[in-house]
Amino acid sequence: MSEGSNPATKSIADFAFRTAAASDIAALVPLVESAYRGEVSRKGWTTEADLLDGQRIDPQGLAETLAKPGSRVVLAESDGVLLGCANVERQGDYAYFGMFSVRPHLQGAGVGNALLAECERVAREEWRCASMRMTVISVRDELVAWYERRGYRRTGEYKPFPYGDARFGIPKRDDLRFEWLVKSL
Repeated sequence: MSEGSNPATKSIADFAFRTAAASDIAALVPLVESAYRGEVSRKGWTTEADLLDGQRIDPQGLAETLAKPGSRVVLAESDGVLLGCANVERQGDYAYFGMFSVRPHLQGAGVGNALLAECERVAREEWRCASMRMTVISVRDELVAWYERRGYRRTGEYKPFPYGDARFGIPKRDDLRFEWLVKSL
């Protein structure tokens, strides 16, 4: 990032958004991993390092996401530097939001707000979806509260954590589950 281009001082118009391509996989896997797993993730507030070990994503899974019809991985960049990404997927009359990742040292600097707003815009304006839905590990109270401040609400609907499937990480606790959050667009 160049001198004077601090993401904390930028508005949503100052970020460039584009759709990821297969050529971005090599940069995206370490970005997603850094936001959730390992010691580097502890520099940000979205870490899952106390909940899960192992991987968050792998190149093959990301390639499948990129190739899936109705799926888009949105990249946030500034001055050509990758700052964050998220996956938005059209599922009927709603869009599913996931894989939300911002470089740990930039979390809290406005990148996530801008990226979430861009994904909501895609779902609302381009796809004409009525709502955005996502799943969040239910014990992530601070993260759920962040989404609630942005208009998402808890549904009280849960789905089980995929224990035994290392593609989703290796749990350090036995009480993990996902809660559905929803926002009308």
